[in-house]
Amino acid sequence: MEDSLLITLISPGLIVCYVCLGLALVASVGMPLIHAVSNPKELVKSLIGVVGLVVLFGLSYSLSGSEVSMKAAALGTTAASSKMIGAGLILFYIVLLASAVLAIYSLIKDIITG
Repeated sequence: MEDSLLITLISPGLIVCYVCLGLALVASVGMPLIHAVSNPKELVKSLIGVVGLVVLFGLSYSLSGSEVSMKAAALGTTAASSKMIGAGLILFYIVLLASAVLAIYSLIKDIITG
């Protein structure tokens, strides 16, 4: 008896959550697209950022190795997936280093300019 009561109380709540999640997803994807169409100059700036990330990923992919240890091979890791994982890690390190350098630069610039 209690299980059916829980199901009747939880199921509508889950449906409401899924509807809200869907609305948030549509809004988070749709609104930037509408804004991009109305301001094409800002779309070019965004495109430059995306191209920069693709170039950095290409650099990371070329630097990453495809070695697979015996333990990783036993878990189903292939050389291709190892190379993609390495590329993702190298890209993360590059972006992390760049953001740290830019944050330090910004702090020093604010201190100097007062």
